[in-house]
Amino acid sequence: MSSHNTAAPYYFVPGPSKWPLMAGMSLLTTMIGASAWVNDVSWGPTVNYIGLAATLAVLFCWFGDAIRESEGGQYSQRIDHSYRWSMGWFIFSEVMFFGAFFGALFYARSITMPWLGDLDHKAIWPDYVPHWGNTGPAGTVQDFKTMGPYPIPTINTALLLTSGLTLTLSHHALRAGHRSKTAFWLFATVLLGAVFMGFQAYEYHHAYTELNLKLTSGIYGSTFFMLTGFHGFHVTMGAIMLSVVLLRVLKGHFTPENHFAFEGAAWYWHFVDVVWLGLYVVVYWL
Repeated sequence: MSSHNTAAPYYFVPGPSKWPLMAGMSLLTTMIGASAWVNDVSWGPTVNYIGLAATLAVLFCWFGDAIRESEGGQYSQRIDHSYRWSMGWFIFSEVMFFGAFFGALFYARSITMPWLGDLDHKAIWPDYVPHWGNTGPAGTVQDFKTMGPYPIPTINTALLLTSGLTLTLSHHALRAGHRSKTAFWLFATVLLGAVFMGFQAYEYHHAYTELNLKLTSGIYGSTFFMLTGFHGFHVTMGAIMLSVVLLRVLKGHFTPENHFAFEGAAWYWHFVDVVWLGLYVVVYWL
């Protein structure tokens, strides 16, 4: 929302848009490419990158339309309320998304693994030891080492917690009307997110090359990379959202009273922080 969000006395309804359809198609292309990639299909990486590029292009154009509508005085306080409810439900859907992955991890660790290691199954898999990070009951998974909390996951935890602080400082500066401080702390938040992703990329390289920990490393490998990978994707999307907000701050789009675009991106970023704390404890420590 911009400084003009009280100008229109009506409820603005945009015309038909091509962006939802194009976003769905680009995301479908991305997932088809990713699915082919993990199954060692040669064209998988190319299709995945095309889908990602198309998704970013759609977001750029879609964000641009919303910004032009906002700055053009089309949005009233009613639109502000709609955005708040929409962002709240969107974050709730993300909670359910990660809840499914955490549930899968809990089921594998607390139910399936002890069940496969009980007395009834010793006759079938006598060498199976029900500890987290094993190579499976049939020994079909290559030996690998599990990922501990030191040093990169702990450093990343500090980075994300610090980014939450810098984002809060930026928000307080915006509400106080200090635009330069708002931009400074917001840039610091984006930078911390970028450093986080750099460390995670290094962690993945370390896992594959030195620990032999891969997506195919049994249930441990699949849950590890799905949880941390999707979280990394959300960090990337959050950083993109905050970068767009930063550009708008530099252009003078917000006022201390009206700045929901900032608040919505901040809600999302704080949600990402909370999810990481759960990942840090459950995936790296337990």
